[in-house]
Amino acid sequence: MVPDILNWGGAFPYFVAAFVGGYLIGGLPFGLWLGRAFGLGDVRAQGSGNIGAANLLRSGGWRVGLLTLLLDACKGAAPALIASEWGLNTMVLAGFGAFLGHCFSPYLGFWGGKGIATAFGVFVVWSAPIALMCVAVWIVAAALSRRASVASLATAAAGAALFPYFELWDAAWAVFAMGLITLWRHRGNVERLLRGDEPKIGARP
Repeated sequence: MVPDILNWGGAFPYFVAAFVGGYLIGGLPFGLWLGRAFGLGDVRAQGSGNIGAANLLRSGGWRVGLLTLLLDACKGAAPALIASEWGLNTMVLAGFGAFLGHCFSPYLGFWGGKGIATAFGVFVVWSAPIALMCVAVWIVAAALSRRASVASLATAAAGAALFPYFELWDAAWAVFAMGLITLWRHRGNVERLLRGDEPKIGARP
């Protein structure tokens, strides 16, 4: 007999609901909204064109940058935390969905940010110690390079290494995929780094 995958007595509907719910929440473009609220206009037309905290910091200062960082992290943490009530796999799918929503927002024609702040929020729920280690990596890489893109890529690599190292296999596949997406979303930054014209943290556009 073919199983009824829409039977709420099984796991599949919860997996789907967690992933889709996370995706819709993660897609909320807080950076775009905050840019307009702070009188910056459409931040997609400024600086790097990104809606993440680094571009908001560069375009509008530390207040709007910090607020964007916090809200982007929260929209990653919230779905994962809610979904954790239904098990580990559901929690992982909700967090992964939130990350994808930020990078490919359904509200912006499947365009979005680069995912680091949202990934951090997800990591806090998946493993707070690893999230703190990733913060340390970001700070050290940022201090040495003075470039947010270098710090972000180093952090993505650290996450992809730390989850398997601590044998958190249920989330390791998602973290690896997130790392690859982060690298792809930073391809323009990588090109500028190779040319030597990647802007430093806080530099005005």
